[in-house]
This record gives sequence, C-alpha cells and structure tokens, in this order.
Amino acid sequence: MSEKIPSDIWAKLLAELGEEIQNDLYLHSTKPIVISDTELTVSVPDEFTYERIEERYRARMDKILHLINPNLTLTFIVANEAKIARKTSPEALESTENLPEATNLNPKYTFEKFVVGPNNRWAHAAASSVAENPNGVTYNPLFIYGGVGLGKTHLLHAIGNYVRERQEQLKVLYVSSETFMNDLLEALRRSSYSSDFRSDFRNKYRTKDILMIDDIQFLQRGPETQEEFFHTFNVLYQANKQIVITSDSPPQKIPSLEERLVSRFEAGLVVNLAPPEKETRVAILQQKSADQNFDLPIDVAFFIAEVVQTNIRELEGALTKIISYAGLHKIGVTVDLARDVLNAVPRPSNELYKMISVDDIQKAVVAYFPSISMSDLRSPRRNKAVVIPRQIAMYLCKQLTNMSLMDIGTRFGGRDHTTVIHACNKVEEAIRSDREFDITIKQLMENIKK
Repeated sequence: MSEKIPSDIWAKLLAELGEEIQNDLYLHSTKPIVISDTELTVSVPDEFTYERIEERYRARMDKILHLINPNLTLTFIVANEAKIARKTSPEALESTENLPEATNLNPKYTFEKFVVGPNNRWAHAAASSVAENPNGVTYNPLFIYGGVGLGKTHLLHAIGNYVRERQEQLKVLYVSSETFMNDLLEALRRSSYSSDFRSDFRNKYRTKDILMIDDIQFLQRGPETQEEFFHTFNVLYQANKQIVITSDSPPQKIPSLEERLVSRFEAGLVVNLAPPEKETRVAILQQKSADQNFDLPIDVAFFIAEVVQTNIRELEGALTKIISYAGLHKIGVTVDLARDVLNAVPRPSNELYKMISVDDIQKAVVAYFPSISMSDLRSPRRNKAVVIPRQIAMYLCKQLTNMSLMDIGTRFGGRDHTTVIHACNKVEEAIRSDREFDITIKQLMENIKK
C-alpha cells in the first residue's frame, strides 16, 4: 500500500474503523482527493455529511491516521461549497475545482470486450447505436432485459465508456435502482434539515445527457420512489436525453412497476439477452483468458463450454478456478485437469439456477417471516428484527443462485461482499448447532424450489 496515494491511506483508515462503518452511507460518499507531506484531504458532498463524520468518527480517525502516518493531519473539504473544514489548503482547493463529475463507470467494460453471438446480437447493435448517437431520439428509452450474468451491466458500462471517450462534454451517469432509491431516501430524510438536499438529488439525476439505471426490477413501489423516478424519466425524455434501463424481465412482467412506467419503457426499444450458445461460450472463454494473458487450449475451452451452460459469470468463475489451480500446482491446463477441478459432470442444477432469482428468495423469506416486509429485507438499515431473516436470505442466494457475493450484497441495501460472507457463516453455524434452525432452512429451500 502506497503512502503517497490518498485512496490507499483513506481505505486503510476506514478499514481500521471496523465493521460498524460498512453500511454508513455518509462515509461511502467521501472521496480522498489529495495528499501532501503533512495533510490528507478528503472531499464530502455537503455540510451535513461533514458534521456527522466530525461527531461520530473524527476523534478515532485522527488517532488511526496518526498510527498510519504521524506526520499527517486530516482535512475535509465540502465539495459543492468549496469550503474546507478545520484547515485551508490551496492545493486541496485547486484539486477539487478540477474533479471530474462521477459517472460510476467501470473502464474494463467496453464494446471491444463484449463477445457478440446470436444470443445478444440485437442488444449489442442497439447499445452500439445509442453510444454512437446519444441524442435521446432513436431508441429512447433503450430497455435491455435478460437473466443474471448475461451482459446487461457490461453493455451499460460500454455505452458510457464509449460516449465519454468520444464526447467528453456529455454528462453520463450509471447507477443501480438500489442506489437511486437509497439516494432518494437519504434526500427525503435530510430534506427536513434543508430543501437543498432534495434539489441536490434532482440535480444529480435530471441534469444528465445519458442516465443508465441497472436492475430496474428492484425499484420498489411507494409514495415517493416510483413517483420521483417517473418525473425524472419525463424531464430527461422531454429534453431528448438518452435513458438506458436493464432488468431481468421485460417491462410488462415486472410486478413492482406502476403501469405508467411500463408504458414509458415499452414506448422505446425493448431488447433481450439470452444465454450464450456453445460457440459463443467458447469465444467468451477465449476472450476472458486473453484478458488474463493466458493461452487457453481450444479443447479445454470447448470442454468448459459444454459443462457450464448457464451464464457468463459462471463461465468466468470456472475459467479462473482452472487457471488458479494450474498456477498454484505449476502444471499445464488440460481437459483432464479441467474435469478434475470442475468435477466435470454437467450439473442438473443449472436449470434450477436459471429459474431461481433473488426476488424469488426474498419473497419466500418474507412469506416465512410475516413480521418483516420486502422493504425491510432490502433496506440499508440494521433493524434487529430483520437481521436473521436477511442473513438467511443472503445464505439462500449464495446456495441457490450463480450470483457473486458482491451482487448479492447489492440486492440487500447495497451491502458489500464481506457482509454476505459474515451472514453465510452465521447461518452455517446455526445450521450445525440448532436442529430447528436447520429445519427452517430446509423448509425454505423446498418452498423456493417448488
């Protein structure tokens, strides 16, 4: 870890604060921006966030930073007001003035890295067209749907990265529907202090040239959430700003969506991503292995493609597992090795994985525990009554879907993968030690598989 990189120092400091801060939205909104020989400067979005951090964490932060580097002091800057708390640093002021607007884009997801096949050719062509001409006229909105791990998120990031590379002046924003909801809830809560927070929320979402929302199926019904999204959509649409949306289902099959939103989405272009065919799976494996600078034998690629037939994430996981095993044991990659590593009998559970979604699991858990609601389960708040049901739901997601731990965490109030690991460990301990708990888990699994 470099002590001259502000993000490294800040990450180490937050890690030392421990688990209690992992779901604190205020700390997640901070951004380390500059470091000198004597000062670490961190940007916060507003005075309210600054005051909360000062009150809750500042004393401990100062002690931890002293242990990390006794020469450094901690300075906060309020980004949207160009103020610095406690100290004024000309270097920090100059740095924040030049900060690029956040896009949340992952640079590794590009059109060049997207493997095109019969299963995704239409969606890829539509996404490419939007990226070439983000005028909000041709395909607006563009609605991409398909199962887990088929490339929806990849296409969103590819659109954003393409546009940013060629038309840097355009404002691009990628967020999940969970992030949209969390931002709105936070703005509503804080608007009791000042109406500026509601204005800030709307400025964030309604002033973009391209707004991309991932997993719209998680946009919950409520007196504010879909109302706010509906008006945000209309503002952007009427201004010919491009909107791109993804979901696991077509608009009319998302039960949580209001009819007026379904109508808006279907007025644009709706395209599907299907599971990749065998030849496409082989091409994906070759692309992924090339990304890792690994020469994958073609017979091994065909073998993996035969065994793993669900989605791209599972393909990538199988490939990583094989490459890691071969590297650790210093042996070549062969079909026999792949068979041993993957226990290579094609798994009948693949079809089951296709059918079971996080939404199915969450509904089953809520039905089993009538004292909690779906919003409780997906909330970022740590209500004691919902902790165990939420841990059970996370555990079942890990057992019954192909989703990564990080993706599972995002479906439960934006939690990270370490929270999912902790939840799974707790459930596994309870299964071993408590017979009734074990029966509960088995009953839930049966309910979900029906």
